[in-house]
Amino acid sequence: MSTTHIQSASIATQASVYFDGKCVSHSLTMADGSKKSVGVVLAAELTFGTAAPEVMECVAGSCEYLLAGASAWASCQPGQRFSVPGDSSFQIRVAEAFHYICHYG
Repeated sequence: MSTTHIQSASIATQASVYFDGKCVSHSLTMADGSKKSVGVVLAAELTFGTAAPEVMECVAGSCEYLLAGASAWASCQPGQRFSVPGDSSFQIRVAEAFHYICHYG
């Protein structure tokens, strides 16, 4: 089941816009100090780099992803998640809007 609400967060009102607007997100800082972002990836094939480990949670839509070093694409549907190691990268293919929560750390 995908997350529908996030409680007790400080939200950055300025959006982060990547890849000429194909990915837009807002940063959240939780009461315990942990970080998340909530966003959408529009139809595209993109490559993201990671500094810290990330867990990508699909809220709506779907995507295919390819982790660095992997040979096969995998899919992610609403309510599913995939993990990306820190200091790594992943490719993402989106046919229709992919709404996500990225959990850092």
